[in-house]
Amino acid sequence: MPRSSYAQAQPINLDTERHGMSAFGDLALPEGFKHFPYVNPDAPKGGAFSECISRRTFNGSFLTFNSLNTYILKGDGVYGMDWTFATLMVKAGDELDAMYGLAAKSVRISDNGATYRFTLRDGLTFHDGSPLTAHDVVWSLNTLKEKGHPIITQLLNDFDKAEADGDGVVVARFKPGRGREVPLFVAGLPIFSRAYYSKRPFDESTLDIPLGSGPYKVSRIDAGRSIEYARVKDWWGAKLPVEVGQNNFDTIRYEYYRDRDVAMVGFTAGNYSFREEFTARFWATRYDFPAIKEGKVKRDTIPDDTPSGAQGWFINTRRDKFKDRRVREALIDAFDFEYTNKNIMYDAYKRTHSVFQNSPMMAMGQPDEAELKLLEPFRGQVPDEVYAVPYVPPVSDASGQDRRVLRIAAGKLNDAGVVIKDGKRVLPNGQPFTIEFLSEEPSFNPHHLAYIKNLELLGIQASLRVVDPVQYRARVDTFDFDLTVERMSFSSTPGDSLRSYFVSNAAKINGSKNLAGIADPAVDTLVEKIVGASTREDMVAACKALDRVVRAGRYWVPQWYLASHRIAYWDVFGRPARQPRYDRGIPETWWAAEKKG
Repeated sequence: MPRSSYAQAQPINLDTERHGMSAFGDLALPEGFKHFPYVNPDAPKGGAFSECISRRTFNGSFLTFNSLNTYILKGDGVYGMDWTFATLMVKAGDELDAMYGLAAKSVRISDNGATYRFTLRDGLTFHDGSPLTAHDVVWSLNTLKEKGHPIITQLLNDFDKAEADGDGVVVARFKPGRGREVPLFVAGLPIFSRAYYSKRPFDESTLDIPLGSGPYKVSRIDAGRSIEYARVKDWWGAKLPVEVGQNNFDTIRYEYYRDRDVAMVGFTAGNYSFREEFTARFWATRYDFPAIKEGKVKRDTIPDDTPSGAQGWFINTRRDKFKDRRVREALIDAFDFEYTNKNIMYDAYKRTHSVFQNSPMMAMGQPDEAELKLLEPFRGQVPDEVYAVPYVPPVSDASGQDRRVLRIAAGKLNDAGVVIKDGKRVLPNGQPFTIEFLSEEPSFNPHHLAYIKNLELLGIQASLRVVDPVQYRARVDTFDFDLTVERMSFSSTPGDSLRSYFVSNAAKINGSKNLAGIADPAVDTLVEKIVGASTREDMVAACKALDRVVRAGRYWVPQWYLASHRIAYWDVFGRPARQPRYDRGIPETWWAAEKKG
């Protein structure tokens, strides 16, 4: 969709029945639209799609799974369970945050934004044929608020409760001053069967297949290795405008590999049909196998217009040795991105600077008037650089040990009282300065080792510990690490989700995404400004202000980003003329092509 089309979308008056909803009320598609503009409405049904895991759920791992319950903290959740559950509304991939009706045919929003009344469609059922009613939706929402994964419960903090008005209407009530993003999050949560969970606990890790309500159901499980979903042939939602041209494959299978090299071999052998490539070395050197040369496997790079966010080594400031900002900045200086990008990643990436990288919300240059208005109350409480050009990491000579940059890093450590004694760095308390990098991904070993080499040149005793996925998740969820790699990314309309990553309260909640332990009143206030922004312009200004403060805190060692998807697939698929702008759209909008030859 052209960028200008969003400016043309008109806000809808409150307290009227509507077919969709968005953060600021604007919808690009009119009532009665036939299908999303990025799908092929005539796409045939059938065939199979299979993929090596490239995304994960709330409690999920990239490497294994031992539970089908992906909505709680316990266990390692499998990917794809959202295929099996319907939601009140679904997101449009061409719009920043708009959602249109799935189980709900319409929504009415009170003038004060505190009450949302969702009217359900007729004929909704679970996979066993039992009716799906407002009582199931109410039970699902209230249960997730009480027993869901900590990220879910935190995002539902401003959600008060849900009530049923008969079988066909769900009334969702929100607290005064609720976050702009919360109703959208509620509308996208899964609908569970109240009757099914009346006979079993919700908050247990399990491999039992739950009763679903979505376009697919679990058909086969090989615990820790693969899961397969089968299309529900008579699903009630198949012909709705939000589903036309989508969910085209009869089966969708996700494969798990503990080693990226083995996963690549599996793809070349045809063990699975689609792969998004996250390893630059593979993209540059491994796609020369016979099937590529014979045209049986295709490669493509498709744009990613969503914010890239911040990927890096997050520094656990809960630990005393990392509390000094100068120490954290020295750790940033010690990472030679230019060397790593050139020698390990084939110059495939750009350096990450911002928590809102690759978006209009990223701070650049001097703060403007709107940003300064938000930042002025904190003058003297935050570093002075917040009021100037935002921080970016130093650029090295790409040698792997830029003496100039390392000398600067050493000076910062000395200023912080972390000095050399008998050839090793010691903390102000006289203890050795040691750092353990925690990882579950062996493919990151070369990146870690290049970084560790520079830390050792500074006299820091650094080491890498690679653990199994279960141990990794347990340690990260309880903040038992020095530094670990994570990527935090946000939607184009961030709001309540920021709390889990940045606010002081989240730093104390096991399982939250505030890995660095950020606890700063200025950050807390700015997050609330973003959550409560009444216009997109106000939201963007507040995001830029937050970006400046977080970057000034030196909470993570920035790594890299790629504003595109590198994909490879066996040539057995059809695909639409274009992809949705804010979503990969795969496998949702693809289909099985007729066999060639």
